[in-house]
Amino acid sequence: MASAAEQLAKNLNFGTFAKAKALQQRIWFTLGALLVYRLGTYIPVPGIDPDAYAQTFKQASTGIFGMFDMFAGGAVQRMAIFALNLIPYITASIVVQVMTTAVPKLEALKKEGEQGRRKINQYTRYLAVVFCVIQAYGIARGLEGSQGVVLNPGWFFQLSTVITLVGGTMFLMWLGEQITSRGIGNGISLIIFAGIVANLPATVVQTLELSRTGALSTFWVIALLLIAIVVIAVIVFFERAQRRLLIQYPKRQVGNKMFQGDTSHLPLKLNTSGVIPVIFGSSLLLLPATIASFAAQGDAPQWLQVTSALLGRGQPLYLILFAALIMFFAFFYTSIVFNPTETADNLKRSGGFIPGIRPGERTAAHIDYVLTRITLVGGLYLTVVALIPEMIHSQLNVSQFIGGTSLLIMVTVTLDTVSQVQSHLIAQQYEGLVKRSRLGSRKK
Repeated sequence: MASAAEQLAKNLNFGTFAKAKALQQRIWFTLGALLVYRLGTYIPVPGIDPDAYAQTFKQASTGIFGMFDMFAGGAVQRMAIFALNLIPYITASIVVQVMTTAVPKLEALKKEGEQGRRKINQYTRYLAVVFCVIQAYGIARGLEGSQGVVLNPGWFFQLSTVITLVGGTMFLMWLGEQITSRGIGNGISLIIFAGIVANLPATVVQTLELSRTGALSTFWVIALLLIAIVVIAVIVFFERAQRRLLIQYPKRQVGNKMFQGDTSHLPLKLNTSGVIPVIFGSSLLLLPATIASFAAQGDAPQWLQVTSALLGRGQPLYLILFAALIMFFAFFYTSIVFNPTETADNLKRSGGFIPGIRPGERTAAHIDYVLTRITLVGGLYLTVVALIPEMIHSQLNVSQFIGGTSLLIMVTVTLDTVSQVQSHLIAQQYEGLVKRSRLGSRKK
């Protein structure tokens, strides 16, 4: 028999959405915030010759800058004020989350609830500023090393570039938080999602142009389209996949009545961590790769030039490190968002148990065992999907937007946002049912 939530979900229609004024306001706010973000990707950093920079970026776009530009929504291609996007903030979040498991003080803050989380978020912002300054200064020096790009090289250009890029990232951090609290969906993920979607038309045109000029055969154009469709289907399948653990509740007596024991399921998502491992892995890998790439320009040591070449997109070392980071964050983030011990304690308190498993520590160990196995499968799925565009790019020299990493982010963020919209609509419908039942009881 379907649950009440499932019954409400089946009754959702356009009329329900039309009545949800609060949800409509959230959606309009989200669209307005994303529009502001897109406008910012067209405001260039002062002191740069656009034509000279366009030529420089065209030569470097096949390297790590192409992937950086994907996350920045084309802002790197135009060297806009949002060129750093949210990469420094995501990197800082990774470092702080890792430190919460190693530093007792941060671990204690994490357990303090909302107040502790606010302090940890504050530390994350401070660290993000540090990463912003480092990357912005590296970009400024790298631009000065490119012939004819900077109109007036010197300390003033470096300072203005650092301030502009750091300010742009800080604004995006604030904008993402506003979307999360006042809009719909996760603000950080939606900003990255908007950048990728905005670049898709240009990517399609670029691919078709390669086909027209003969640089890419018609066979490979069709193959890329089919690969994209298959990847989308695989992502949807794995993101929906669950491992359900059977939960039983014993018979209970209320007064003189004996109620039959009930059964339910504990759903464990195959990919509990979502798209976070891919975003975290990409962000963490982009930091040293960007620094090495900028530093390798001009008179750089031989080892730095070799490092920059090895960390180039599609290179074996880059692929190995990317795969390792995805697997690490798949397990690490799953351990943060899901606690088997806490789940087992909640089941024990409510009287539920897994058939054949003793409540308490044995149940926690069993849940952890199952979760570890499905996380391994989920991590492998993320790794394969994320590495497909890298391998295609290295072989065919086409844009990496047509493939796993970008499609994974788009599909996952879309599914999450649609799920939140449905939750708001179900809550709206439930509130309407409660109000009608109260009015009916008053009339009686």
